[in-house]
Amino acid sequence: MGKGAPDHVTADQAALSCPNCGAHCVFSPSDGALRCTSCGSLSDLDSPWDATAAREFPYAPDDAETTGADLPDVSHDRTHQCRNCGGAVLFIGPALSTDCPYCNGPVVLAPADVGYRTTALIPFRIEQAAARTRMRAWVGRRLAAPRALPALLDDARLVGIYAPFWTFDSHEALEYWARYTTGSGDRRRTHSTSGALQLRFDDLLMPASPHVTAMIRDGILHDFDPAALKPYRVGYLAGFAAERHHQSVAQGLTANAPDKKLLIRNRIRQHIGRSGVHAIRFQTDTTGIRYRRILLPVWIAHYTWRGRPMKVVVSGIDGRTFGERPFSRVKLACYAAALSAAAIALGLAWGAGGLL
Repeated sequence: MGKGAPDHVTADQAALSCPNCGAHCVFSPSDGALRCTSCGSLSDLDSPWDATAAREFPYAPDDAETTGADLPDVSHDRTHQCRNCGGAVLFIGPALSTDCPYCNGPVVLAPADVGYRTTALIPFRIEQAAARTRMRAWVGRRLAAPRALPALLDDARLVGIYAPFWTFDSHEALEYWARYTTGSGDRRRTHSTSGALQLRFDDLLMPASPHVTAMIRDGILHDFDPAALKPYRVGYLAGFAAERHHQSVAQGLTANAPDKKLLIRNRIRQHIGRSGVHAIRFQTDTTGIRYRRILLPVWIAHYTWRGRPMKVVVSGIDGRTFGERPFSRVKLACYAAALSAAAIALGLAWGAGGLL
């Protein structure tokens, strides 16, 4: 958090007002449009530019997007005067979208006050009620879940947020060296091998914020389809929280490096085609880097079990659900007792020749 008084910023609220009655509008996932909270009228968000949303941008080492130079300082808190009621709206840290605490109207920062510009997003498709239904179904499938867990999750605050992500493309021309083993016992042998490989990575999905944990990424990873991207418009964020992009491209590439190294090692193992591959070394010439700055939708429910914070994540794209859960000690003990009893009964039956 920055020091001193928060900066004053502008926000795109005019685009979030109903053209019929002037009331607040929020994005409705089921309608795919802005819905007025007063008269219920819908405002379409589709545009002639939708087909360009999947556009990727070439990596330029000296560009401000890469180095972070000459961009607005957005590291500290900012305030905006709500155009509907005049109240002061505080944007904390990397927040991009919030609600006015006085009139509950949606407020989204104007692009000039954001720093790095988000290029595209996938809008929410799952309503909050549907996300809760997915959570209940997920809990119902958890073995040995405490009896109180469903009610606890029903009471948990469920927040819809657009989380910042990167997509990266690259071409890798690499040379590798490795070892593999054959045989066993006295016939076990270690062999050396080497080779060259051409790899093409397309749309590697990488969180663009330390707040986006592996669980949140996994909740979206399997659902990502570039064809579903829409050009960034403030209307899609209305009624949802959002975190702005605040990493340079160089920072994003650095964060992506461990994941890419793991993928390269797996490809090398496949290329060698033998078991017991180890001691892999490689060097690669990376070219053709392209990227996108995008926002992806997730529902996050936080709850506490016996003082331990936990969360459940529901993909805002198709409802895929992941989460942390406690175990019931009583149920685990009952399952263990039942398994022990079954094993004893099976042993007695076998010994008595009942299975012969």
